[in-house]
Amino acid sequence: MTDRLDERTVDLAIEGMTCASCVARVEKKLNRLPGVEATVNLPLESARVTITAGETTDTDALVAAVRSAGYDATVVGAPTPPAPQPSPHDHHGSSAEFMHHDMDPFEHALSGHAMAPGHDMDPDEDTSAPTDARGTELRSRLRVASVLTVPVLLLSMIPALQFTGWQWVVTALALPVVTWAAWPFHRAAFRAARHGASTMDTLVSIGIIAATGWSLWALLFGGAGELGLEMTPSLWPRAEMGMEIPELYFEVAAVVTTFLLAGRYAEHRSRRRAGDALRALLDLGAKDVSLLVGGTEQRVPVDRLTVGDEFVVRPGEKVATDGVVVSGTSALDTSLLTGEPVPVDVGPGDDVTGATINTSGALVVRATRVGADTRLAQIGRLVATAQTGKAPVQRLADRISAVFVPVVLVLALGTLVVWLVSGAGAQAAFTAAVAVLIIACPCALGLATPTALLVGTGRGAQRGILIKGPEILEQTRTIDTVVLDKTGTVTEGRMALVDVIGEPEVLRYAAAVEQLAEHPIGRAIAAAVTETDGPTGGDGVVIGADQVHDFRAEAGHGVSGVVRTAHSGVGLGRRVLVGKPAWLRDQGIDPATFQDAVDTAEADGATAVMVAWDGSPRGVLVLRDPVKPTSAQAVAELRALGLRPVLLTGDNAGAARAAAREVGISEDDVVAHVLPADKVAVVERLQREGARVAMVGDGVNDAAALATADLGLAMGTGTDVAIEASDITLVRGDLRSAGDAIRLSRRTLRVIKQNLFWAFAYNVAAIPLAAFGLLNPMIAGAAMAMSSVLVVGNSLRLRRFE
Repeated sequence: MTDRLDERTVDLAIEGMTCASCVARVEKKLNRLPGVEATVNLPLESARVTITAGETTDTDALVAAVRSAGYDATVVGAPTPPAPQPSPHDHHGSSAEFMHHDMDPFEHALSGHAMAPGHDMDPDEDTSAPTDARGTELRSRLRVASVLTVPVLLLSMIPALQFTGWQWVVTALALPVVTWAAWPFHRAAFRAARHGASTMDTLVSIGIIAATGWSLWALLFGGAGELGLEMTPSLWPRAEMGMEIPELYFEVAAVVTTFLLAGRYAEHRSRRRAGDALRALLDLGAKDVSLLVGGTEQRVPVDRLTVGDEFVVRPGEKVATDGVVVSGTSALDTSLLTGEPVPVDVGPGDDVTGATINTSGALVVRATRVGADTRLAQIGRLVATAQTGKAPVQRLADRISAVFVPVVLVLALGTLVVWLVSGAGAQAAFTAAVAVLIIACPCALGLATPTALLVGTGRGAQRGILIKGPEILEQTRTIDTVVLDKTGTVTEGRMALVDVIGEPEVLRYAAAVEQLAEHPIGRAIAAAVTETDGPTGGDGVVIGADQVHDFRAEAGHGVSGVVRTAHSGVGLGRRVLVGKPAWLRDQGIDPATFQDAVDTAEADGATAVMVAWDGSPRGVLVLRDPVKPTSAQAVAELRALGLRPVLLTGDNAGAARAAAREVGISEDDVVAHVLPADKVAVVERLQREGARVAMVGDGVNDAAALATADLGLAMGTGTDVAIEASDITLVRGDLRSAGDAIRLSRRTLRVIKQNLFWAFAYNVAAIPLAAFGLLNPMIAGAAMAMSSVLVVGNSLRLRRFE
C-alpha cells in the first residue's frame, strides 16, 4: 500500500491518433521508459501515466517518448502523489488529477484535445476527433465529396452520358475530392509512413494517389484528354488489346474517398459521446443558492459558497453543496445520486449531500464541503477515471492491415517490375500495378463495420436498444457475468403498497390522511385507494367521502388528521395517526399489538408504517419497491445466454434478498449495502476473479460502475448520467432488453466479421488477376463496388433480428 501511495500520476493530451495501431505505438514507447505504466485512451485522446516511486522519469521524457512515436503531447496533469488519506474503498485514490491552474480537469476529460495555452493544432491532424469543430470540418468534407462524386461516377461508368469534353469535367470535379476531401487520409498515411508503420489510411491514400496520378498522366500525356473520346469498361487492359489510349480512374479515387469519409464521420459522432456522461453529471448540481448573510438571503452563484457558509433550501430546490442541517426538517430525494426510491428524512445535525432535492420543509444548511471536495464531484472523478482507464479495443481492420498493407505494396511493386522485365510496355506494366492497388483498396472494408452497425443499431432502436459504437460489440462476445442494480432495474424504482394488516378500515383512513402528505410513502398509500365517485354536496365534496381536518405532519415521524364522512349529518370525526411505532408511542399509543408485524416486514426489507385511532393501533401498511413483472423472465433469459446474474444494491440486505428470491437469483450472488464507490470495487473484484462483467443500472451512483464494467447497460428510465456512461441503453426500462441487447450485439459482431472476410476475400481473389494483367483497374473498381454491395446486403440481414 505504501508503494501505491508514493506513485506519481501524470495526464497527457495526445494529438494526431486516428486508430488503434496509433494507440499501441504510443503505449509501447511510453512503457519502455523506466518505472512507467501507461494507458492510452483513443476516444479521449489522452494518456494516464503512473510513475513508480523512486524513478526519475520526468514529463519531458514522457513528451519526448510520444513525439518519437510520431505524435505530439501536452502535459495536463503535473506528476503528483495522490490526495492524502484515501478512503479504504476509493481505489482511485492513487490517481488524483491536478491540472494547470487555468484548465478545468473535467473539460480536459470532455475535450478531444486539451491544448496548452497558445498551442494551435492543425485541424487535419485527426480524422475523427470528438470535437464540435472537427465534426463540422468532417461533415463539410463529406458533403462536398458526395456532391462531386455522383456526376464523376455516372460520367465514367455510363458511355451514353459521355458528352464532348466529359473527361475534363470529370477531372475538374474529381480533383477537389481526391485532394481537399481526402487530405485527412493522406496526412495520416504520411504520419504512419514516417515512423515505419501502416494503417488502413495507408492503403486508402496510396490507392487514391495512384488512381489520380495515372489518370492525370493519361489525360495530359496518354491521349485520354482527346475531345469526343468515349470509354467503356472492359475486362482486359486496353494496352494488351492493342489500344493505345489508357483509361481514367478518377471515379475509383472519388468513390473510395467519399465512402471512407462517411465512415469517419460516423466514428466521430460515436467518439463525441464519450464525454457526455461527465457533462450530464456536472449539470446535476445546483447553479445558484440562497446564501444567508447577516440574517438576510442573497441569491448568488453556487461557486461563491465557502466552507462554513449557511444557505436556505426551499421545497423543490436542490441542495447546493454538501453540508449539515442547522435548522428545519424535511425529506430529501436522493435518487439522482443513490438510485434508491425512499427519501431520506433529515433534521438539525444531519448531513446532506449536494444535488439532492428537498421535497417538503425548508432547511438551513451549513456548507461542509464545496467544489471539488463534494460527493457529486467525487462521483464525477470516478466516471472520468473509469472512462480514461477503459482499455482501447483493437479494430479488426487495423489489425489485419498491419500485414495486409505491406503485402499489397510489395505485390504492386513486384507486378510493375515483372511486367517491365518481361518486355511489356510501361503503360501495360503501370496499368497492372495500379489494378493491384485499386483492387486492394478497402472500400468494402470501410463499409463493413458502419453498415452492420447502422442496420444492427437501427433494428436495436426499434426494439428499445441503443448501442453506442463498434468496440462495444466485441465486449459482448466474452461476457460471462451480469451485475444487476436492484432499484429501477430489477424493481420499479418507486414505493408501492404490497400488504395491509389489521382492521378493514385501516387503508381507507390512512389513505384519507396521506392524501394531504407530500412524502412519497404517503403518496404510495394514497394511490392505493381509488377516489370515491358519486353525487356531490353544495361544497363540491362527494357525499360519503372521507374529509380530513386539522392535518399535521411531523417530518421523519408521521402524519395525523381528523377524518369524518362528508355530508353524513352530525357526527364525530376520529383522529387518525399514520407513522413509525416509536412516534405513536410518543403520542401516547402503545404499538405492541402490531410490533411483530412491523419487525417481520422490515426484516424482509420492506417499509412498514402503523395506523392508529381512538388511542389504539389498528393495523400496519407494508410498502416496498416491487419487482417488475418481467424481471424473472429476464433473469432466466440471461442465464440461457450463459451469464451468471449478480444482484447489487445500496439497499438493505433484507430487501435485496427478497428481490433476488422473486426473480431467481441465488442469495450467494446478492451484494447489499453498497455505496457508489463500492459498486466500482465490486465490479473490479469480479474482474480480478476472472469474470468478464456486464453491469445493468440506472442511477447516477451506477455511472462509475457502468463505465468500469467490460460492458455497461443503462435502463432508459434511469438518469441521463447512467445512460451516457453506459455502452448500451435499454430505452424501455424492461430488463428483458438486456438479453436482447447482448444477442443483438453478438449477432452484429458476427455480421461485421463476415463483412470483413468478404471485403478481403474479393480483394485477395482479384489481386492475382490484376497482377497477370487480366483485370483492368476500371473493372477492379467495379469489383470493389460489388464487394461493397455484398457487404451491405449481408448487413441488411440484421433487419430480421427478433
